[in-house]
Amino acid sequence: MILFIDTTVANQIRLQLKQAGQLIAELNIDTNRNQNELLLPEIEKLLKQNKLKLSNLTSIEVANGQGSFSSLRLGIVTANALGYALGIPVKDDSGFAQKTEGLTIIDPIYNGEPNIGGK
Repeated sequence: MILFIDTTVANQIRLQLKQAGQLIAELNIDTNRNQNELLLPEIEKLLKQNKLKLSNLTSIEVANGQGSFSSLRLGIVTANALGYALGIPVKDDSGFAQKTEGLTIIDPIYNGEPNIGGK
């Protein structure tokens, strides 16, 4: 089972479960600036709704390359952390993954410099 994470749209989370190229389930959540607080609980909710556990995941895909600095970083960090904890591969939505020290990780592709502090 593949978990797809998309946090690239501000104030939204999109999660999907896929198997053998087929979409099994999807959640689209309006987050009202709470993506960071809701992402992991919503992943757990999606899995429970489909009678699955984290241990049923075989890989993780994550949207990369668009969106705000913080939103993009949240999805990438969560995907990398889950992949590491579960010992499963992680790749971005274009199929790219970087191998480092025996792990697959995703480096975020930012579409601009971060604007932290509104300057």
